[in-house]
Amino acid sequence: MENLISELKEKIIETLYLEDVHKEDIDEDAPLVGGDLGIDSIDVLELVMMIETEYSVIIDNKELGEKVFSSLRALAEYIQTNRPQV
Repeated sequence: MENLISELKEKIIETLYLEDVHKEDIDEDAPLVGGDLGIDSIDVLELVMMIETEYSVIIDNKELGEKVFSSLRALAEYIQTNRPQV
């Protein structure tokens, strides 16, 4: 799980072009949306597309999205539980 969290931190920084943010700046238990990173609904759409592409995991409704994007740890748990096994 910790490897996935670390990987997601890198992908979030890369996907959203967060040039002034480093992996260690992202608290895995802090709110992703509206938190210190300033992630908004447009950013969430970009992250959803990245997650679908990179992990083959679909987040297809607002209620699920709110739950999944509540924190980085929640996102990692959802991906780990729902991604296809290789």
